[in-house]
Amino acid sequence: MAVPAALAILAEQSISILFWSVRVCAGAVGAQQGQAYAARLKIRHASQLVEMDERPQEAMRKKKGLFDACGLDLVKAGEAEACVSAGNTGALMATARFVLKTIPGIDRPAILGRIPAHHGHTHMLDLGANRLHAENLFQFAMMVRWLRPICTASSAHA
Repeated sequence: MAVPAALAILAEQSISILFWSVRVCAGAVGAQQGQAYAARLKIRHASQLVEMDERPQEAMRKKKGLFDACGLDLVKAGEAEACVSAGNTGALMATARFVLKTIPGIDRPAILGRIPAHHGHTHMLDLGANRLHAENLFQFAMMVRWLRPICTASSAHA
């Protein structure tokens, strides 16, 4: 599913995509499509992945090369603007927290998503299925406050 989505994005957007996966191979991208997007579509082999039913903490302990294989190191280095995962979200969040750290005053990361709504769309902060304390909820509210100008600007361009 990730390859067709990436090809659709490449057809519409002027961006570059780097696949970092154990499952995506050059054969998944057709020869014609591969040539058309060769300069903007790179595929790298990852030696490990986190299975969907695998606990993120265990994966981080057992799979030492996982941090290099997920692409977050490229975000940290400023070589990539984002990291998109089609896999274990908990593992991505745990790895992001370890690699990228959190903003001072924020203990837990959250995922911001843009979802369809009756009036066009809305932004949702996904807090995950975790046990939260009042302080975490306050921090999430602060994140929304900081992100509101960005979300408002992206809404104007949609």
